[in-house]
Amino acid sequence: MQKQIKGLLYFYTADIRHSLTVFWTILLAILVVSLTFVYFLERLGDGFFTFSLTGPMYVYCAILGFITVKEAIPFSIKIGATRKNIFISLGIFFFLLSFSMATVGSLLQEAIKGLNQLLNVDIFTFLHISHFLSDVWYSRILIDTSIMFFLLTFMLVVGLIFYRYGLLGGGTFLGILLVIFLVGITQDWFVNFFGEVFLNIDLVFFIQLFGIGVSLYFLSFLLLRRITIVKVR
Repeated sequence: MQKQIKGLLYFYTADIRHSLTVFWTILLAILVVSLTFVYFLERLGDGFFTFSLTGPMYVYCAILGFITVKEAIPFSIKIGATRKNIFISLGIFFFLLSFSMATVGSLLQEAIKGLNQLLNVDIFTFLHISHFLSDVWYSRILIDTSIMFFLLTFMLVVGLIFYRYGLLGGGTFLGILLVIFLVGITQDWFVNFFGEVFLNIDLVFFIQLFGIGVSLYFLSFLLLRRITIVKVR
């Protein structure tokens, strides 16, 4: 069992190595270009620039969670992995990926902030949810890990629904979510809920979000335990 889980973890890591390398290469290239532009503006003594490391990371995790169902799970079944081991290994992989990306992003932000202070550059800032709380490196890691793990698990569930029940089942599920969203907006309880969350947001909220992600992941086993390599269309 342990050897199979280790093998699956190696496969998942190797499978995303190329996409992860491309993602970070593009993101760092954009960051370098942005900093170069900022240093030029600083000499002119005018302007203000903001940059988000976490936004692209969230999008990447959401997409990865969805395509994992189409690519990684069928291959794992083909090589003889049990559904239980796939479930365990994917949970570990999602957590390690979320934590690793959150840590790299936070430390990179700290390094650039330190460089900017050294060069007396004060027109560049990072956009991050932690600005509404305590903007320190460990709080950013907690926040980003929670959000990315939640996105990975939520999109995994969505992907499993599409895989198991086809476009009809997946479309019906998304349609129900859309109806709930629209009803929530028209009756104000959706807006009031998020307004309340925004006004009272703290680190406990993100711990709870991580707990929701864990709960969603356990629910995904109901879809995963009988999954086959045959995709419903």
